[in-house]
Formats: sequence, structure tokens, C-alpha cells
Amino acid sequence: MNPQPAADPLTFMFDRGAECMPRTDLAALQLSRLKAQLDYAYAKVPHVRAKFDAAGVTPATLKSLDDIRRFPFTTKTDMRDTYPFGLFAVPREQVVRLHASSGTTGKATVVGYTQADVDLWTDLMARCMACAGAQPRDIVHNAYGYGLFTGGLGAHYGAERLGCTVVPVSGGMTERQVTLLQDFGAHVLCATPSYALNIAEVAEGMGIDLRKLPLRVGVFGAEPWSDALRRELDERLGIRSVDLYGLSEIIGPGVACDAT
Repeated sequence: MNPQPAADPLTFMFDRGAECMPRTDLAALQLSRLKAQLDYAYAKVPHVRAKFDAAGVTPATLKSLDDIRRFPFTTKTDMRDTYPFGLFAVPREQVVRLHASSGTTGKATVVGYTQADVDLWTDLMARCMACAGAQPRDIVHNAYGYGLFTGGLGAHYGAERLGCTVVPVSGGMTERQVTLLQDFGAHVLCATPSYALNIAEVAEGMGIDLRKLPLRVGVFGAEPWSDALRRELDERLGIRSVDLYGLSEIIGPGVACDAT
């Protein structure tokens, strides 16, 4: 077994200069990156180029961040009309991962990831996990579903990148989930809030008080939930619940997260 690397996994994420960047410098960075993205999409994706042309804009139209309002939105209809790979900006052979929605409300929306995308997503999720209160060497019980849904693999890669030990249990078999939380001594629970509540209810039925376990943080998302449910989860699990935001169309979970 290889030892843990000596370097602190947190150092790659928290650059004080970047975190405390003056607002004017941040705006300049955002503008330069936005220009680069518009240039790339216009050159590489025919559907995007056609929408820009129809709206009477080109990447050169963007002179300030405020000019973004002049550009057309990308909607789920665009993703469905170009199903499956019509919005990809690279050849399909350069895509290392495909995720997709369930398709229950229409044709599934498909998202492709290059290796650079996966690496960026991994770092982003590691930042979110750290902001939520996870620490290197914590045990992370990941009860998000694995598969075409982005939640499971997003949380998994981010937690590993942070230096945690991941239990990739996915969803279902809730009594087993409770047993593993107890036996492995997880510090962080990742799940939808409704499933976290189900875990709490099943644990109570098994006579197990999760509040007495090492569990201290819940990273919950992938569905709407209320402040009342947050308070209930905190009380029944003995944790601090945080909200993880994301959507597959914008890389997946990790777009934003509560911070401790």
C-alpha cells in the first residue's frame, strides 16, 4: 500500500491571492475568460454560431461583462434539438465521459467531458467539500447515485482529490447504509436530503443513534429542500447540513456550496 502524499491536499485549492482578488481584477479576469469561451464556442459549435448570428451578435460584440445580456441563452430545447452530441465543441473521440439526464420530461440532455473537464470538475468538487467542512483523511459515505447522474461520481472524485477515504455505497439498501455508517465511522454523508432523512428514519427503527457516531457534516443536494428539513436533518443526524448546488449542463455538482 502506498503512503499518503506528504503535500497538504488543501494547498492547491486555496490561493490567498486569488481568493482575495480585488473586484476590478476579478472582473477583468471574468471578462477575458468569457471572451475566450465565446470565441471557442462560436468557432467550434455550429448550433451556437447559428444562434449568435440569428441574434445579430458575434464574440466581438462582448466589450464588457454587461454585454452578456445581448447573447442568446442556451436552453434544454437546444440540447434536445442537437441530441446526442451536437453541442460538443471537440470531436467525440476526445470525450472521456458521458453523463445524461433521466429523460423523464423529454429527450435526455447529454453532457460530454474531456479529461481537462473531469480534472477541473474534480478540483471544483474538492473545493466544495472543503468549504462544507470535510477534511483530508475524513471518511466520506457517498450515498448519491452512481451512473449517468452526475452526483455520485462528482462527489466521489472531489472527496478523493481532497484526500478523503470514500465509501462508494450509492443509493438503496438503507439498513446496510446505516450499518456501514456505524461500522466505518464516516465523518461526512453525501446524499439527497430526502434520502438522508430516510437514512435517519431507518437508523431510528434499527435502534441506532446516528448522533453518537463520528458523523459531523452532511453534503446534500440534487433536489429542492427547505430550511425546516435542514434543521431536522441536523437534529436527527447530529450534523451540520450544507447545500450543494449544481446541474449537469454546467459541469455537474459543485457550481456552488454552503461554507462552514
